[in-house]
Amino acid sequence: MTPRKRLAILGSTGSIGRSALAVVQAHPDKLEVVGLAAGSNGSLLAAQIEQVRPRIAVMATGHGLDAVRNHLGAFRPECLLSGADGLIEVATHPDVDIVLCASSGTAALDAVLAAIEAHKTIALANKEVLVMAGAVITDAARRNGVAILPVDSEHNAIHQCLHGRNTDEVTRLILTASGGPFRSHSMAELKKVGPEDALRHPTWRMGRKITIDSATLMNKGLEVIEAHWLFGVGPDQIDVVIHPQSVVHSMVEFCDGSIIAQLGVTDMRLPIQYAFSYPDRWAGALPSLDFARCAQLDFGQPDLKKFPCLRLAFEALRGAPGLAVALNSANEVAVAAFLAGRLSFLSIADVIETTMAATPAGNVTTLVDVRRVDHWAREFAQDLVRGYN
Repeated sequence: MTPRKRLAILGSTGSIGRSALAVVQAHPDKLEVVGLAAGSNGSLLAAQIEQVRPRIAVMATGHGLDAVRNHLGAFRPECLLSGADGLIEVATHPDVDIVLCASSGTAALDAVLAAIEAHKTIALANKEVLVMAGAVITDAARRNGVAILPVDSEHNAIHQCLHGRNTDEVTRLILTASGGPFRSHSMAELKKVGPEDALRHPTWRMGRKITIDSATLMNKGLEVIEAHWLFGVGPDQIDVVIHPQSVVHSMVEFCDGSIIAQLGVTDMRLPIQYAFSYPDRWAGALPSLDFARCAQLDFGQPDLKKFPCLRLAFEALRGAPGLAVALNSANEVAVAAFLAGRLSFLSIADVIETTMAATPAGNVTTLVDVRRVDHWAREFAQDLVRGYN
């Protein structure tokens, strides 16, 4: 009997983490949860602990850990920790085979790097890790012979399309984008949209920050940068097309002109299960794609005038290494301000572009360099937001 794959899930209470636990529940003979880590939802983490009985569990803060303890029943993990050191403990636990990085933001950078150094397979659902520290992370993965398996539906689709093929045969990667809730809006209409409008995504159900990124097309821009690091292709080999139905998750064009696409239902359990099962495929618990209900598949070019965040991401990828860090950091600040009602939708791109233009030149070859640029960009962007106020 094949031994079960043992998981650590960073960000277990988020949407990806919850979907990952659903995959575990569907395959109890193939998967086992060794560790869980969460940000602030102590009651949900306690419920997850009772469900999957991990050996180690971590909360971001001591206050959150107290909440977990208060909600736990009879079962308690061998180890309950909090903070960044605890996150590294989960990611490097000796019994873990695969680390699913589904936490948002930059907190997981050190944990992912530590997991790579500990020779854990990485299932990556956190865009910031490669956007901000792509060179550092991919170099460490190469040195340690560690696989980075993408969980984002688009990169997961490309990974499936490339299966067994040499990237030298690739002409371009084609990332599909739903276009978000505002793809048909005029500039005049975009000036009036608010957070609640932007949070109504037409296809996917995601966290608040990533949903706003989808509305600005920054999510797709971050995926462009991520694709560069995952698959070793240049910016001129990456295209984005608007595909409102979200049935084709991405495509690869090869040098002979053939285009291979991956299609499937819009459910994150599909790419998560692929990452967990790779290189095998397991029977899925999801319904088959109903072609009769998705007979029309539309494709179009993104409007970079209405959605300049995608253009800025390409500029960051083509520019100095620190620009991608500044892009990501300024975007996080601007999106938070938009959600708080302190910044207009169209001003999100303005804050990012101004921050990128002011980013000091310099090498970004270590996590220390990444955090230095990240700190500078956040402070600069916050000053800009206050100016808008």
